[in-house]
Formats: sequence, structure tokens, C-alpha cells
Amino acid sequence: MKNSIEIAQSAIMKPIWEIASKLDIKQDEIELYGDYKCKIRDTLWQRISSNKDGKLVLVTAMTPTPSGEGKTTTTVGLGQAMNLIGRKTIIALREPSLGPVFGFKGGAAGGGMSQVVPMEDINLHFTGDFHAISAAHSLISAAIDNHIYQGNRLDIDVGRIMWKRAADVNDRALRNIVIGLGGRLSGVPREDGFTITAASEIMAVLCLSTNLMDLKNRISEIIVAYSRKDLPVRVRDLNIQGAAALLLRDALKPNLVQTLENTPALIHGGPFANIAHGCSSLIATRYGLKLADYLITEAGFGSDLGAEKFFDIKCRIGGLKPSAAVIVATLRALKYNGGLSDGDLSAEDSVSLKKGSENLLKHIENIKAFGIPAIVAVNRFSTDTENEFGLLKEICHSAGVDCVASNVWSEGGKGGLELAERLCSLIENGASDFRFLYPSNIKITEKIDAIIRKMYGGKSAEYSPTAIKAIARLENAGLGDLPVCMAKTQYSLSDNPGLKGRPGGFTVGIRDVRPSAGAGFIVAYAGDILTMPGLPSKPAAESMDIDSEGVITGLF
Repeated sequence: MKNSIEIAQSAIMKPIWEIASKLDIKQDEIELYGDYKCKIRDTLWQRISSNKDGKLVLVTAMTPTPSGEGKTTTTVGLGQAMNLIGRKTIIALREPSLGPVFGFKGGAAGGGMSQVVPMEDINLHFTGDFHAISAAHSLISAAIDNHIYQGNRLDIDVGRIMWKRAADVNDRALRNIVIGLGGRLSGVPREDGFTITAASEIMAVLCLSTNLMDLKNRISEIIVAYSRKDLPVRVRDLNIQGAAALLLRDALKPNLVQTLENTPALIHGGPFANIAHGCSSLIATRYGLKLADYLITEAGFGSDLGAEKFFDIKCRIGGLKPSAAVIVATLRALKYNGGLSDGDLSAEDSVSLKKGSENLLKHIENIKAFGIPAIVAVNRFSTDTENEFGLLKEICHSAGVDCVASNVWSEGGKGGLELAERLCSLIENGASDFRFLYPSNIKITEKIDAIIRKMYGGKSAEYSPTAIKAIARLENAGLGDLPVCMAKTQYSLSDNPGLKGRPGGFTVGIRDVRPSAGAGFIVAYAGDILTMPGLPSKPAAESMDIDSEGVITGLF
């Protein structure tokens, strides 16, 4: 079988206007970016906003291993399968960041026979949304330092500037820097740093906005620093919210592409789930729900991160009501969480699988905590045995959930037909009773403790003096009603990536709490989580190349 990039490069794509027409989108409601990509104009929303919403399905996963479990592949394959059984379905995904594309993961557009295309474009620049977000972020950074240089009318405390710079790369050398060197004409020297664009509040703002004016208003509310009198300094105080918004006017429009089987795909926004809220844009989700009977979307990493934030942040802000969730698992990941090393995962081992299934059971509990019916999709590998799969089905059934094999990587939509049929049955027979994990009007510490106890299975939080002061400041500023976005490792239910499976009785260290007032949530930093990743010892970029004909290799 061809590898993923070879499959994508041999795909027979339909012109994007033809994909749009299948959704009853008119040609004057799209902006073409070549033959196979387009953006959707807001005039479409004016026409479809009164349509009945379709069913919203979230694809999440168990605690991931370093190699990933195929959540995006499952989302794409399931969307293809749903259309094969006659259900009008759209998928919604996040845009890949160049950081992980050139870092550890490589391409992030699905895999095998379940990919979104044109894969190379989607992974490399796409329609320029990430660049626009980086530019808007950089404009705010430049405005802050220029304001200080020009006399500092707002009395900004240069030691309490919250707004770091941003770049869409993995570069650990940029985590902590000094700027303004070179004399008086080069600015005011101070410590600074970079965050990756996927973790920028501009990314979160774009992904949670409903229209251009909402975007501009949210940007204006961003807190970038504090004055020497401990007063918040917002973007509106610098009077550049309009300039930042105009940089994002095209990036705000959702992108429409297709899968290998020509299923429509909305790909828009790309916040990480371990250091940001981990969901594609609210505006793309709203379009998808109005245009199809089913919208299949995904949230990053496991249910403790992406799904929790999808429900408690995105659904709360956007007024969304999910109908069901699909939890992706692999037998390999179960054995890994049961204690096996990477080199032993292909061997049959029912003992480690049973032990590792405790991790999956916790994620099932997590979804049930939101009142959402769930189904487990087992992404199958050629080394999987029927004995192991049968054992997992028994374990899932004892927990009250269905467990279905998914072969969408090798077979595309056909490999997900059973999953699609079971999902539809689940939605039709198991009405969702969606609820949030916590109410908005409790204290910030109570929200954090609820997430730790109910999602992670931990005992409590331990707050640093910095975090305690920050929480008091936020509540005194009237921001205590905002939901919490936990920045935590994806490799464990705890804040310690070395704790596999289903740890219990642990405490989570909260080292800092910061406002994302424009986005509409508060970020709590747990453990040693970093907002600027670094490259691995052998970056994926080293295996990538392009020839004289423009053919790309090594991207996936």
C-alpha cells in the first residue's frame, strides 16, 4: 500500500465549487484559493442562520501515546462513512501548526485512506490564517513596546507585561529573550519571550468569535500588561483593536476543502489542547451545523483536555449542544498505558491491555460526566489480535458503552461503516442530556478543583504563591465567572507525564493563572507545561524535501 503522502498526491479531487454546491453554497458565497480550497463569505450565514441545526458529534480519545492514536484519521473516516450510509455529513478540523509539522509529528491531515486534501497545502501555510494570526499578535507586541518607548502614558510596569511575542515554529531558544538592546533608539530593554502561534490569545479569540465585530470587541478586551498601580492594560487602551481585526478579516472566514472521498471538510483555526483550548473555530462549527444533518468534529488529545475544553469553554460560549462523543483508542495505546514499552506493543499481552484499559474507562466516565452518550472506536493495526479486541469489547460493554473496530486508515469510509451505523443508532436511541462540569458562578479554585477531581481523578490542587495572588486579582477584577482552560501535559491524566494508566490520589501543581479576557476564559498552568515547544533530536523537517517538479516528500 502507498504511504499517506503518496495516497494524497494521487487523489482525484473535485473542484471546490462542486463540493460547495453539494452543500447548497452558491458560487458568490465562496472565495476561491485555487481549484481545491476556498473560504466561505459571511453572506452565506445571513442566508442559512435560520436553518435547523444538525447533530453535533465530538471525536475525542484516551490518553495519547507519543505516536498518537489516529483521532483525526478517525474523524475523517467516520465522516466519509456517514455519507456512504446516506447521512449528509460535514467534518470540522483544526488547521495544522507548522511547529509540530516540522517538529515531532509531521503532517496532520489524517492518514492512509482517510485524509483531507490537498494535504500538502493544508499542512503548509494553507490559506494563510496562521500567518495572519501571527501578524496580528506581533502588531500588539510592537505597539506595547512602542508605547513604552514613546513615554509610557499608561504607566505600564515593564516587569508585568503578560503579552509575549508569537511565532508558528517550535523554537525553545525563544522561550526567554531580552529585547531593546543596542541603545536608546532601539527601545527599552526588558525580558520577553515567545509563545507558539497556536497558543496565542489571538488564535483563541478568532476561534471563539461569531463575526468580525465580535472579533474586534474580543481583541479590545485582551489584557496585555498591568500598570505600576496594578491596573490592567488592555488592547483597547493602545487603540489598535481595529488594526489587529483588519489583519484577521480574511482569516476569520472558514476554509472549505474535501476528503479523499470528497466529503466536505471545514478546516479553521488551530489552538493546541495542552496549552490552549484545542478546538476548531466556533464559526466553522456553526456553519457545519446549519449545512448538514451531522457535523463530526474533533478536540485535541484525550477527554481530560480537548473534550473538557470543548464542552466547558466552546459549547458554553457558543451555546452548542453535542449529541454524542466517539472515544478513539488503540490496543497499542492501552498496552502502553498498562506498562509496556514502545518496542513491545505489537506483541499480544492481555495483562497489560486489561491494566491499561483503566485509562480508557476513565475517559468513558469523563464523557458520561457531561451527559453525553459515547461509543469507543478502536483504530485497528495489523498486529492487533482478535483475543485482545474481544477482551476490550467485554471491558467496554461492562462499562455500558459499545466498542467498534475502525479500519478507516486502510479502507477509508468503508472501514467505518459499522462505526457510523452504531453512532447513528446511539444518537437516535440515547438522547443527550448535555451539562457543564461546573457552573460559571463559583470561585476559580472551585472550577480548577472540579476539573482535577472529575476529569483527572486527582485529589486536589496545590497553588503557588504566584497563582494565589493571580486568582485574587482576577476575581477582584470581575473575571471570576469565566471558564477555566487548563494547560497540562497530554501524556497523563495527572500533571506528571510519567504517570501512565489511571493514577489516583495525586495533587496537581498550579504554578500560575492568567486571564485570556478577550477569548473569554482563564488559563491555569499545571506542572511544567510550556507554551513554546522545542524541536526533537531529529525533527520531521530533516526528512522532508521537494524536487525540481515541485513534488513534496517526507511530509507525512
